[in-house]
Amino acid sequence: MYKLFIRPILFQIDPEKVHHWVFRSLKFFFSIPGVRFFVKKKYQVKAPELTTEICGLKFPSPVGLAAGLDKNAQLINILPAFGFGFIEIGTVTPKPQEGNPKPRLFRLKSDSALINRMGFNNDGVDKILKRLKKRRSNIIIGGNIGKNKVTPNEEAVNDYLTCFEALYDHVDFFTVNVSSPNTPNLRALQDKEPLSHLLFTLQKVNHTKANPKPIFLKIAPDLTHTQLDEIIEIVEETQIAGVIATNTTINRHALKTSKTTLDKIGNGGLSGKPLNSRSTEVIRYIHKKSEGKVKIIGVGGIHSAEDAIEKLLAGASLVQIYTGFIYEGPDLVKEINKAVLRSQKKFI
Repeated sequence: MYKLFIRPILFQIDPEKVHHWVFRSLKFFFSIPGVRFFVKKKYQVKAPELTTEICGLKFPSPVGLAAGLDKNAQLINILPAFGFGFIEIGTVTPKPQEGNPKPRLFRLKSDSALINRMGFNNDGVDKILKRLKKRRSNIIIGGNIGKNKVTPNEEAVNDYLTCFEALYDHVDFFTVNVSSPNTPNLRALQDKEPLSHLLFTLQKVNHTKANPKPIFLKIAPDLTHTQLDEIIEIVEETQIAGVIATNTTINRHALKTSKTTLDKIGNGGLSGKPLNSRSTEVIRYIHKKSEGKVKIIGVGGIHSAEDAIEKLLAGASLVQIYTGFIYEGPDLVKEINKAVLRSQKKFI
């Protein structure tokens, strides 16, 4: 139904405008008695075999929603009804920011992909915190944190600490985002020295808490094997929980979309089907190189249950979807969960 009737209508509208329209519509429909029950009945798959425990957290399903869709924690009480085992909000920055000029979100329909250069547009940590305090569901929530555009890299650690401290009591795990291509010079923080400093600093504060939270590092798919080796080394040295592999890519190789269209769109991070194989390759490399010691949440180009299973077999403990959710619809979550049950294997 979604792909036949709903998606064709939605895809006639500017992607950022339709995003906000869908959010408003979901809030309205879920205020109607019985809608939540119907959605849960249709999309949720409940089975003890789906429970995945990593880093001291029990995920009722290995399928999560990636950061970027619910940046501002507006639907944290609605999205669990669609069968997600966890939701990642953000990227959250200390101060509100508008992000990059519009248009900044583009569909590549022939590639089942998106290009975005949003630029960490969000309401700021204080406003997002107020929404998290109104959380009614017991869904596991991850807080994806970043720095404001105006903050120089030399002072970036302060922005991450601000968000970490503010969100600490209201999220279940953290994701450190240094891999978005849409904030100038942000990816330079993936270099060994600044990244080690950032993660050691966060972990130092984390371990002053009564119950330290798992911290994941979200990495780019465009890293070389040498850079991935450094990432593995840093993860092991700082003893963070693991990595989320991967963020969007700046690569435009082998796309069906014409070069003329791509040139017109310009810069931005590419997500969707074209990212699938590279994301899985990164997962497999990290899993093998670390001998399974580094926990991995796999994301990037998951548009089918088979895509998700491939990432789990490659070494991911959990998976996340975003662009696939937009192109394939909410049935994708249910299909992945059913496929995991059919596999008769625990991916831990």
